This record gives sequence, C-alpha cells and structure tokens, in this order.
Amino acid sequence: MSIKRPVATALAAALCLVTAACANSSTDRKSSGKQADVAASKAGYPVTIENCGRSETFKQTPSRVVVMNGASVAEVSTLLALGLGDKIVANEQSYGSSEVPGRAKAIKSLPTRNIKLNDAYDIPREAMLGLRPDLVLSTTSYGFDEKNGFATRDQLQQVAANTYVSPQGCDQDTSKMTVADSYTLLRDMGKIFNVSARAEKLIAASQKHIDEVAAKVKGKKAPKVMVLFSNMSMGGNAFSSVVAHGIYNDILTRAGGANAFESASKTSFADLSKEKVAATDVDALVVIGYNDPNPAAYAKKLLKEFPQWPAAKNNKYVVLSDSMYLGPSNDLAVQKIARMLHPDAF
Repeated sequence: MSIKRPVATALAAALCLVTAACANSSTDRKSSGKQADVAASKAGYPVTIENCGRSETFKQTPSRVVVMNGASVAEVSTLLALGLGDKIVANEQSYGSSEVPGRAKAIKSLPTRNIKLNDAYDIPREAMLGLRPDLVLSTTSYGFDEKNGFATRDQLQQVAANTYVSPQGCDQDTSKMTVADSYTLLRDMGKIFNVSARAEKLIAASQKHIDEVAAKVKGKKAPKVMVLFSNMSMGGNAFSSVVAHGIYNDILTRAGGANAFESASKTSFADLSKEKVAATDVDALVVIGYNDPNPAAYAKKLLKEFPQWPAAKNNKYVVLSDSMYLGPSNDLAVQKIARMLHPDAF
C-alpha cells in the first residue's frame, strides 16, 4: 500500500510528538540536512537531464527501473553494458538473440513481472503505476501517450518516478538516428546512474573499433545493401520491414556499404511490392532477427526468391540482431557487415 505525501507528513509529525529525539529537531534537521546535501553532492547528485523539452532531476541513483518494450533492446542493452541490470524491476524488451555473448541470456533472466500487455504490446497505465518505478525508459514518446493507455510523464512524476525518452524518440521519428545517438544514450544513462566513467570507456572502445574497420574499407566501392527485419510485417505490401533511413544507414556507410532502398521512402521504413524489390539490384543482404529463431533461413529464402540479385549469385548476406539498432554494440555490426562486403580487406 502506498501512502500519499500529506498523510506521510502527518504521520511523521505524530511520531515526533511522542519521541524524545524530536525535542531539538529544528537544529538537528539543519545539521543533518547539510550533511545530506554534502553527501549527495559527493555522490554526484542531484543530476538534471534535458529530455524532450523536459528537465528530469535525479536526486539519487534509480533503483526501480522499468524498461518499456518499444520493439527495442536499446535501453535494456545499455543498462546491462553499464552493469546496471540489478536496478531493473521490470523489462519488456528482447530480440531473442544478440551479437554480444551472454547478453540474450542476461536479458531473458531479467524480471518481467508477468504483466498483461496492452494492444501496443507494452505496459498499460495501471500496471506501470503498480510497479512503483523511480525511472521509466521508453524508446519513443509513444510509450507515455495517454491516448494509447500509457501512464504519462506527468502522471509518473506525481508518483516520484523520473522518465526518459531515448535519442531521436521525442517526435517518434527515428529516421535521422545515427551511431552518435547510441553514444548519447550511454552518456545519459552514465550521468543518471553516476557511472559516467564506465560509459565513456565503452564509447571510446566502440569509436576506436569502428574507426579501425572504416579505415580498412576506405576508398572501396560501396555495394548496394538491402536491410530488413526477418518475417516481420509492418505494412500492406509483401516487403514492409525494409529499412530506408536511420542508424542502419550510418552503420552501412561506416562498413563500406550503401542502402539499396534509401530513396524508396522518406521515413525509416519502406513498404515495398515484390516487383519493386525484384527490380532493384541488391549486392548483399543484412537480415535483422527480431525474436526469430532462424533469421538465416529467411535470408536464404530471399536469395532463392530473387536469383537475379548479385547477392544471390555471390551468396552475400549476414544475420544480425541488436548491434544493428540503437544501443551499445554498433561497432560489432560495422565489423560484421564490413567483413561480409569486403572480405579482402581483413
């Protein structure tokens, strides 16, 4: 049972009347208050993060974190990479696989609380409030939209919970997302949880790895790559999960490739007919597995379906999962794609 703030204050006052320790509480409070302020300052708090036009102030390290689904693993993977898995009280994110050894298993072992999700496959308002979070992470602002049955950021603030929307998610448009946004997410979580040094170390290692790979493929002709999620329908056509824009393109460029369908849509994803796909020269495939136990089978099926593609003739494909999306492991996607596109450079 939660106690409302005015009731809690009244209870504290009542206890004070019957306790000798409250006799000189005015002086004691000033002294203890100063000590608390000094302790908080030394611990790196308070910390304020500007997020989607809001100022979120953290007075201490969050310890009851809820990670919303959002068809992402960016947030949960970032927390795990920073060693913060023990702060999560409920996680709804999973791709079912990962390029990072042990990560999929670590995600699977996190508590889910067996919440009955809403029609958007995410945590509804009452269930969210019942979790008593002190921080809620959402991939986009959609996760805090009252029209969709979610707890709003203001409602969560009223129960002392901070909220955070990941980079490029404020307007629910991730088409401009780049690898730099993965670093922003790491930095923000580093600040919020007072582990900035850990975050900067991960960022530096990732940048170094990407730069090394990019140097190997520099100046080489960029093959045209089709990037899509396996066995996923997001529109009305036969190919509705084909990537057009976003972090995927930044990763492709760094790996020495180019998106074959970049001009097919102005948004993150293109909804394409089989005829459009067949008429496009595809030199290589990148298939992203989202809770698909065998994305490689999907890749092989596509190559067989379009034998005219150079990708089919040369059997050029790679299967990825979380490293191809916002998160702490983009360097692994860059490396794997570069090795597939330019094996002679390695």
